[in-house]
Amino acid sequence: MAADRTGRTELILGLAAGMAALGFAFRGRRPGFWVRMALGTGALGLFTVARRRPVLSPPGPAEIASGLASAALLYALFQVGDRLSRRLLPQGEAEIRAIYRLRQESPRPIIAALLATVIAPAEELFWRGFVVDTLARQYSPATAALLGAAFYAGAHMVTGNLTLIGAAGVAGLFWGGQYLIQRRLEPLIISHIVWDLWVFLIAPTPAGREE
Repeated sequence: MAADRTGRTELILGLAAGMAALGFAFRGRRPGFWVRMALGTGALGLFTVARRRPVLSPPGPAEIASGLASAALLYALFQVGDRLSRRLLPQGEAEIRAIYRLRQESPRPIIAALLATVIAPAEELFWRGFVVDTLARQYSPATAALLGAAFYAGAHMVTGNLTLIGAAGVAGLFWGGQYLIQRRLEPLIISHIVWDLWVFLIAPTPAGREE
């Protein structure tokens, strides 16, 4: 019982830190967005390392293939989501363009480096390796995946961007489910890095190509 209370308290503190990190990144002045995002998510990753001490090892061929396949599947889902959000949400197209305008805040090689080395790995460490992992110790896998996605989406409410909140919920459910099936962070980190670089910098969804 005491362990359960400790886990819940730790989770609440972690979620508060997650919301603060995103608020720090998105609510600050735009020219420093990518640095703030790296600092905020990096701090969450360090928190996870301190609390969970995850053991990461070089990914093997199967984990690399799994990460690449899941990134491709999520990219396909977001291609569909881009079209649906622009059709169903009056502000959908404007909100997607607002997300892609963040590419203008720093040189793209710097954005790519921060996404690949800090932001994507740290997000997986925290949101799946800590949040979903903690939930899975207290609830069924399905409930843990749904709650993890809800918390991930909820943390993005600080952005005020309804489309981004919905996108975070979809991605959170996708990666949370993958984590609960595989119980390995390496494929998720690969998936998140590849997906971030691909959807944000290399081959944006249709609305992003216009920015």
